[in-house]
Amino acid sequence: MKILVINCGSSSIKYRLFDMNTETVLARGLIERIGLEGSRINHQPAGKQKLKWEEPIPDHRVAVQKALRALTDTRYGVIGDMGEIDGVGHRVAHGGDKFSSSVLIDDEVKKAIRELSELAPLHNPPNLVGIEAAEKVLPDVPQVAVFDTAFHQTMPPEAYLYSIPYDLGRRYGIRKYGFHGTSHKYVAQRASKLMGRALEELKLVTCHLGNGASVTAIRGGQSVETSMGFTPLEGLTMGTRCGDIDPAVVTFLMEKKQMTVQEVNEFLNKECGVLGISGISSDFRDLEEAAARGHERAQLALKIFAHDVKKYVGAYVAVLNGIDALVFTAGIGENSPRIREEICKEMEYLGLKIDLDKNKVMGEEKEISAADSRVKIWVIPTNEELMIARDTREVIENRGKM
Repeated sequence: MKILVINCGSSSIKYRLFDMNTETVLARGLIERIGLEGSRINHQPAGKQKLKWEEPIPDHRVAVQKALRALTDTRYGVIGDMGEIDGVGHRVAHGGDKFSSSVLIDDEVKKAIRELSELAPLHNPPNLVGIEAAEKVLPDVPQVAVFDTAFHQTMPPEAYLYSIPYDLGRRYGIRKYGFHGTSHKYVAQRASKLMGRALEELKLVTCHLGNGASVTAIRGGQSVETSMGFTPLEGLTMGTRCGDIDPAVVTFLMEKKQMTVQEVNEFLNKECGVLGISGISSDFRDLEEAAARGHERAQLALKIFAHDVKKYVGAYVAVLNGIDALVFTAGIGENSPRIREEICKEMEYLGLKIDLDKNKVMGEEKEISAADSRVKIWVIPTNEELMIARDTREVIENRGKM
């Protein structure tokens, strides 16, 4: 079975084609600047040279056509024709509380995605555009929606409800949803295999640490708590997002700076986080370089980030009543020994002890816990696209079995 995975943004499409018999990537690509001047295609067939070229791409339907043309090209393609594609998996940011698993896309699913655009205005609309574009180009191929929020729908009410009037929360869907679910799900499953233990018996804390970052408590393979909330703004200090703050700060800023609702929302999402603290960058690599040179605010930004992660790890060990493994993933989690060390420092009381030599790893799958650590500590590179492909295959194979 061959599955095409599509991750559609407002002006870009990322794609990967998987051979699910071996779970290998046959080709991957990125189409950028859709509908803009300078549209370009980056296409990488497995084991072959990466190709780049520019050509007009007016909309997402044409972009999907270009991707399929690249996949079937006689020179650099990897399949003979589009008939070899058995399914298309689409990453969708927000499924609200309507979807607790990946689903076959039909008119009702598209309607729900459209309605949930109110909660994810930057993500759901382009996700839906990608779905409709793929349907037009591949009308007879099953399309599957894989939601970032679905994995977290197993959280109990005491974890996902906010302390606002209950009826108000229900009416407007104001609750914690959580994000990065596909990544947390993947690394949890992978940790189970690496440890040789059933996922159902494990208590895990997974840390998806990138420019956007979240921590999740996983019991028996199910999310029971996560740091992102109603939107991805809640939780950890991030690249440009403020994370947890006193809600009164919002109205205080609006009054003092005469900010509109839109302006304060943009400010909290794009001008805060480690960028706001450091004053130099939202890229953690830049901050680590500056910190090594003695830049005090870069050092402070890194300490605040590590402190936030440590705080959530400790809280989630309490929620889980124990921990079997701590997992680091995503750009920072996979590639920053310094930040992993800072997070794990002085956590021995929880049974977490890092091995400084093992921790020098970057971008590789490896256990980094000390020999006398009671809890395993892992670096596991995430693979959200493979998780989407797996979910897509499962949905397609289970059609008609209900």
